[in-house]
Amino acid sequence: MMIKYPLHKVAKDFKKGGKDLPSKAVMDILTQYGHPPKNHMQPLTDEELSIVFEYLTQNNQIDSIESVYADIYHDPDAKKPAPSAPKAEVREQPKAEQKGQQAAQPQQGRQPQPQSQTQQHQAKQQQSAPRPTTREKKVVDTRGSGTVNLDKYDERLESFTDQKQQDRGGKQKFQGRNAQRQRGGKQAGSFGNKRKQEEQDRMRRLQLEIAKKAPVKVLIPDEIAVGELASRMKKTGAEVVKCLMKNGVMASLSEIIDFDTAAIIAEEMGCKVEKEVIVTIEEKLIDTAEDKAEDLEPRAPVVVVMGHVDHGKTSLLDYIRNANVVSGEAGGITQHIGAYQVEVKGSPVTFLDTPGHEAFTAMRARGAMITDVAILVVAADDGIMPQTVESINHAKAAEIPIIVAINKMDKPTANPDRIMQQLTEYELVPEEWGGETIVCPISAKTGMGIDNLLDMVVLTAEMRELKANPNRSAHGAVIEARLDKGRGPIATLLVQNGTLKQGDVIIAGTAVGRVRAMTDAKGRKLTEAGPSVPVEIIGMGEVPGAGDDFHAVADERMARELVEQRKHEQKNAASSPVGKVSLEDLFSQIQAGEMKNLNVIVKADVQGSAEAVKASLEKLSNEEVRVRVIHCAVGAISESDVMLATTSGAIIVGFNVRPDANAKENAARNHVDMRMYRVIYDAINEIEAAMKGMLAPKFKEVELGRAEVRNVFRITGVGMVAGCYVLDGKMQRNAQMRLLRDNIVIYDGAIASLQRFKDSVKEVAAGYECGITFEKFQDIKEGDVIEAFLMEEVER
Repeated sequence: MMIKYPLHKVAKDFKKGGKDLPSKAVMDILTQYGHPPKNHMQPLTDEELSIVFEYLTQNNQIDSIESVYADIYHDPDAKKPAPSAPKAEVREQPKAEQKGQQAAQPQQGRQPQPQSQTQQHQAKQQQSAPRPTTREKKVVDTRGSGTVNLDKYDERLESFTDQKQQDRGGKQKFQGRNAQRQRGGKQAGSFGNKRKQEEQDRMRRLQLEIAKKAPVKVLIPDEIAVGELASRMKKTGAEVVKCLMKNGVMASLSEIIDFDTAAIIAEEMGCKVEKEVIVTIEEKLIDTAEDKAEDLEPRAPVVVVMGHVDHGKTSLLDYIRNANVVSGEAGGITQHIGAYQVEVKGSPVTFLDTPGHEAFTAMRARGAMITDVAILVVAADDGIMPQTVESINHAKAAEIPIIVAINKMDKPTANPDRIMQQLTEYELVPEEWGGETIVCPISAKTGMGIDNLLDMVVLTAEMRELKANPNRSAHGAVIEARLDKGRGPIATLLVQNGTLKQGDVIIAGTAVGRVRAMTDAKGRKLTEAGPSVPVEIIGMGEVPGAGDDFHAVADERMARELVEQRKHEQKNAASSPVGKVSLEDLFSQIQAGEMKNLNVIVKADVQGSAEAVKASLEKLSNEEVRVRVIHCAVGAISESDVMLATTSGAIIVGFNVRPDANAKENAARNHVDMRMYRVIYDAINEIEAAMKGMLAPKFKEVELGRAEVRNVFRITGVGMVAGCYVLDGKMQRNAQMRLLRDNIVIYDGAIASLQRFKDSVKEVAAGYECGITFEKFQDIKEGDVIEAFLMEEVER
């Protein structure tokens, strides 16, 4: 147990002008700088003692060191020292000095004991030892500027108590200071390791007791489970639940409560509450601070070249760069996204060449997200094609300006007016016709009009005032990545902000590594790359995903930790899918203010239907939500439609069409909501009901299987019979079915009869052949696909 040092005793031990310091003075000090004491009998803690010592020491500076020993040198009753006195003095002082040195360990915020205590200590010492009258043997305490470790001081006082009394649990008894000194002197000589260990153990126990008495400090985040709160407060779950009930909150141990509720409960149960700010590894590692306006500098524009396959995108870039890249491509299709920087009248422009093939639609969608201007290449003799429309929709979804380049103007069949007419159908009205779209007739073969096109690109970029801060750690996007047999993972990066330097540690998605070497598009080695500069780097641990964001970071170990965390999150996300945008939760998202635009992709069997569905859906817009049809086309729902829906968070509406196998699989993987309709009013009513929060689907379609028609034959009295092979699932008698021809719905009805050889059967499994007839339908052809399904009622 620690020695109690009451307030009045502290006051008495300090002398001021030869008199005891009044207790009120000490109380005033504590009231001003610490917690106000209750009365003059209150024992003071270490912290309170430190405050008093520091205040009195700093406000009662002595004039000189001589004044401390004034009574020693001018005592009229001083006797001549005995012959042995100097020796005793010499022996005694080093011990005192040694103990003083032990006590004077550096401790932040502590001031030395007041000089009045030193004076008292010396006076007591003089009673038991002869006083010297010469200055030769004087030992001066020069620790005025040092600090005293009060914990050691308390430990010394502790060692003076009677060990036997402590064992018996009796009260501690102060002995005379002389007796203490003598005992302390004896103990100091025989103070062994064992005794030191006992002292340290006792100190630890005391600190634990003090910690138990002090209020528990609880860190509470924004939300916390009741059970977790109980464990943090070192209370039982029952106590916390009882306290919650007392405050009118009914919650079990597993339930989550907010910070305010948890703070009230913790304070009521005698705990000190602090808000826990959870800083993720990502926040520590990646600098997401906004740039100040004065730090920003102009940067080069990033231009994406889009358009239909074989309309001359790569030929245009080839002409601009004066390098031949076309010859290395199979079938005239760009195999990967290339990134090049060229000088246009002294100012750099970065070009991205996106593949035109349909399989690369996702890459094109991503290409449009990291760029500033889009050049849409359209062949003058070919006109606007399906992929041209997709390119327009991708650029619009990314909200970037479009410059149309009408290519192949050197051909005699070129008809630019027809293309300008077609562009107006997609809300791209040329400037010549009073619109805002820049249209440049060019020829990538002869070079006609390309200078004008580049001027327009620079002008458009200047109007956007593109800026970045080069004086910070780099971040940007991975344009492409591949595994090279000799050099390992290779990534092409586009720096969007900051400067990437050789030797930087970078993290991209779930890949981490160090930039070992950087090269530009021409193969020249670089040591650093600023904003809008595309570079190829080596040194990544694995191949990053194309389209991932990359960041240059300072701590490689923490970066690896973040990568492991991301991989774990991906694994969890794969096992517990969460829907993106669906009609079921549309109303709740609108109410929560999350949905401002409802993006819709419309696919129909004929152009007229597609336009009608688009017009009808866009009329549903209201103050809370705007319906935007971002893509409208004819034909089956393809994989590229699903990819566009994924990147823009859209719902796909199919009118008399079905998704192909790849699209269906991709939609399930990316949680894209696809709705198929046969009647235009059903589509309108369902989306309108979803927007008003009234949607409650009564039936759900359950797929049974698919069969392919291999042969068709007529039987008298029965009509046309389809000889089918079951591809997957099963065919079931009396099931609902639809007949697809090139993924367009030809007939929707029911299976009338199902035969295996001469027997009528209930169902036929995958891998078997069967004969199927339909109710009131005879137009069956070889190659048609039959989809069988059941309609299940869904509980409201």
